Amino acid sequence: MSIDMKDLPKLALGAWAWGSADVFGEELSPEQLKPVFAEGQKLGLNLWDNAYVYGQGKAENKMGVLLKDYKRDEYIISEKLTPRCMNNDSPDPVAEMMDGEMARLGIEKPDIYWIHHAIEAPKWITKLAEYYEGKDYVPLIGVSNHTMAQIQEAEKILEDHGLKLGAVQNHYSLLNRTSEKLGIIDYCREKGMLFVPYMVLEQGALTGKYDTKHPMPEGKRGDMYNPKLDKLEIMNAELKNLADKYGAAPAQIPIAWAVNKGTLPIVGVTKVKHVDDAYEATKIQLTAGEIEDLEKLGDELDLDTVRFWEDNLPRESTK
Repeated sequence: MSIDMKDLPKLALGAWAWGSADVFGEELSPEQLKPVFAEGQKLGLNLWDNAYVYGQGKAENKMGVLLKDYKRDEYIISEKLTPRCMNNDSPDPVAEMMDGEMARLGIEKPDIYWIHHAIEAPKWITKLAEYYEGKDYVPLIGVSNHTMAQIQEAEKILEDHGLKLGAVQNHYSLLNRTSEKLGIIDYCREKGMLFVPYMVLEQGALTGKYDTKHPMPEGKRGDMYNPKLDKLEIMNAELKNLADKYGAAPAQIPIAWAVNKGTLPIVGVTKVKHVDDAYEATKIQLTAGEIEDLEKLGDELDLDTVRFWEDNLPRESTK
């Protein structure tokens, strides 16, 4: 029996940066992350999102160290099957990847399990369906970085195996509302599925920390966002105005926006302050006018933040 959606917190805390120093520029140890994890648990933000591809197991290994201090029913684990990392020569590649992930985390089974990308779709959702068909325990199954057609295809395949698609995870932010404009979020709502956005803070670009005088460090994030800092300053100024109104930090406003839109966002955390900001953001109720103005500004800035792994989503429908 998969987890009841009513038991989920308002957002998930993400471990992408825990294993991907090449993207985020900082190698973190379990000792550094221990207070971060503890803060999330204390505040009831106990849904943790991870994946093998976050450092090829590094983030999972670190989280596994932290999970040892808690009982299994005290936390919720969201994990992913990543097609581009699969061993196609394995007699059971799904079991091989999942067993490795669970071993690194030190648990027996995930609470939520995703097909991470639509590469070779529908091959991997089919294999996942075959893996879980007839089993006593089935996690909440989701797909990530999928188009509407691919979501519906996955839904049909799972149904044919007596299973259900329960969630969709795509890039979604004030700068990238592709899934909304393609009707994916409305479809999830109609079907009773979770919509779980990632990159609501655009890897830190919507926190107010970076501007033309204070660019991101050189690297993959800097390559994406530093050329856009002049426009990002405009959005961050508006986020600060709203943050001041609500007695909040600027980073809390994009998170609050995502929660207010009825989604369950993933917020990457590497510091206790990140967890605290995420928690406080869940308490902010933006007005309909404020949401409309933020989205209008995001559209006017016309910033392309689509990443290489989501190129299957049609850009021409995002504006």
